[in-house]
Amino acid sequence: MPSAKIVFADADSVGAVNFSSLQQQGQTILADKLSFNAQVQDYIKDADVIISNKVQIGQKLLEQAKNLKLVCVAATGYNNVDLAACQAKQIAVCNVKDYSTMAVAQHTFAMLLTWLNKVPQYHQASTNGSWAQSKHFCLLDYPIADLAGKTFGIIGYGNIGRAVANIAKAFSMNVLIAERPNSSVRDGRSAFEQVIQQADILSLHSPLTEDNQKMIDKNQLGKMKSSAILINTARGGLIDEEALLNALKQKQIQAALLDGLTLEPPADNHILLNANLPNLLVTPHVAWASIDSRQKLIDEIALNIQAFFNGEFRNRLD
Repeated sequence: MPSAKIVFADADSVGAVNFSSLQQQGQTILADKLSFNAQVQDYIKDADVIISNKVQIGQKLLEQAKNLKLVCVAATGYNNVDLAACQAKQIAVCNVKDYSTMAVAQHTFAMLLTWLNKVPQYHQASTNGSWAQSKHFCLLDYPIADLAGKTFGIIGYGNIGRAVANIAKAFSMNVLIAERPNSSVRDGRSAFEQVIQQADILSLHSPLTEDNQKMIDKNQLGKMKSSAILINTARGGLIDEEALLNALKQKQIQAALLDGLTLEPPADNHILLNANLPNLLVTPHVAWASIDSRQKLIDEIALNIQAFFNGEFRNRLD
């Protein structure tokens, strides 16, 4: 086993998991984000490996980490790491892919079914006496809609998009896969604008890039059906939040179901969270965070570290 010093800069960001697979790779320090940022030099001065979920790994930090050999991103996205600076210092960088595919797909439909089946409302009606006072054996106070036969549009067709498509098909939905905007339409895909216009449910699964920020804007929201439901279990920055706020207020679409927002955590006065919208459902960026996915993430990081010290390339970004 390597005698490396491993520092997890924001171990608290993954919650209560078993870190034993990491600890088997060397001396492991599990820092919380606040204490790491406050005492960064003490933590990293002799670290061989730094693990970061969202802590910024930039030029200044790298200059202080004289022994650093490997940066492990505790995520798939690595925009918090200065790759060029790492390469210049010959520091390897790894990420973890596909650890939360099924968790995100599951959460997509958890949000959709919660909305369509009115589960919270019917639970409340069952416990507040409304059901007991009913003249009939059931309550029909809140309309429920079937998924079968609806058109499910998917923007972003990586592993998560494919997993979501399989679930949608199991519900007997008509699945449309959007082509990239302004691109020739490949077999098995539909034009981007066509998917926007025809989808009863539009689900976003694209990574956030400079090219697709706010791709769901006033223009695209205006093309959606008034009965359409927008789901975003990808990055919040894919949606123009001000345009969405106006669309929801004006009931241009039926509802928006969001796992996360552009800035996280959001400000106390965030425009969507403070608008008291009846057609908005938000969860705090937890689609990825099943206990199974978080454990797989840690175990995959441990395998990345083990591979690195064995001279193997595994999930390398450099």
